[in-house]
Amino acid sequence: MILQLFPVWALLLSLLAFFVPGPFTSLSSGIVPLLSVIMLAMGLTLTTRDFANVAKSRKALIVGVILQFLIMPVAAWLVAKLFGFDQELTVGMLLVGSVAGGTSSNVMCYLAKGDTALSISMTATSTIIGVFLTPVLVALLAGQSIDVPVQPMLLALVKVVLVPVILGVALNEFASKWVRKVDVIFPYVSMVAILVIIAIVVALNAGTIASVGLIVACAVILHNAIGLCLGYGVTALLGFDRKICRTIAFEVGLQNSGLATALAMKFFTPVSALPGTLFSVWHNISGSLLAGYWSRKPLGNSVDDAATENSVTETI
Repeated sequence: MILQLFPVWALLLSLLAFFVPGPFTSLSSGIVPLLSVIMLAMGLTLTTRDFANVAKSRKALIVGVILQFLIMPVAAWLVAKLFGFDQELTVGMLLVGSVAGGTSSNVMCYLAKGDTALSISMTATSTIIGVFLTPVLVALLAGQSIDVPVQPMLLALVKVVLVPVILGVALNEFASKWVRKVDVIFPYVSMVAILVIIAIVVALNAGTIASVGLIVACAVILHNAIGLCLGYGVTALLGFDRKICRTIAFEVGLQNSGLATALAMKFFTPVSALPGTLFSVWHNISGSLLAGYWSRKPLGNSVDDAATENSVTETI
C-alpha cells in the first residue's frame, strides 16, 4: 500500500519542498549518492538468470531496446521543439528520453499481466547499454548549441549506474541468503531515495516551477504518452501478442527519470532537472492507471487481438 501511493507521497513532498525549500536545497550534494543507492537496490533484485532470459526472448528484447533508445529520445527532441523550450529545458527533456527504462516498469508490467521476466531483462539490458548510449544520444540530439560533456557523463554513469548494479548482482549471487533476509526493504529504500531527489530538485526550482512548471508538465505528459502508445502500437504491428506488447509499452514509456535528474544536476543546471522530476511523478501515475486498465482486460494471442487493443491510446 505504501509503495502504491508513491505518486501521493511525491506530490505531498513536492508541495512541502516548493513552499519550504530551505531544508531540501541544503541536500543538493546528496543527489548522486542517492541515485547510487537506487541502482544498488536495483542490482540486488537481479541475478545472472535475469540476463540469461535475454536468450529466451531475444527478438522481443532486441525490438524493445531499439524502440526504447529510438522513440523516447526523438520524441523528447520533438516535444521540446513543439513547446519552444530553451536550452536548459531541452537538454532536460533529452536526458529523460535518452536514459534507460525505469524499474517501476517491472511492477506495472506484473500488474498488467505482461511478461515480467522480459520486463526485468529489458530493464537490466537497457540500463547497461544506456551507460554508453545516453551521453551519445544527448550529444547528437542537443546539437552544437549545447555543450554536452560526453566523456565525463560516461564516466559518471559507469560509477553511478554500472558499478552499483554489478555490485548488487554480485551480492545477490554470492550472498543470496543475506539478501533474501532484507530484500523486502529494497523497494522502500528506492522509493525514499527517489522522493528525496524529487524534493531537492523541486526546492532548487521553486521559482522556475511557478513560471514554467505547467508547460513542462504538459510536455512530460505528452512525451510519456508517445512512449506508451508507440511502444505498444509498433510491437502490435510487428505481430507480437498482447502480453509482449504490454511489456514493451511500459519499458519504452517509463523512464529512469531519477537518473536523468541526477545527470542534469551534475552536468547542467537545476532547471534542466525539472523535466526529470516531473516525469518521475507523472509516469508512476500514468503507469498505474494503465496497469489497472489492462489488468481488467483479457489477454489474447493473435495479431488481431493485439491490434484491437490500440484503443489504449484513447485512455492515456
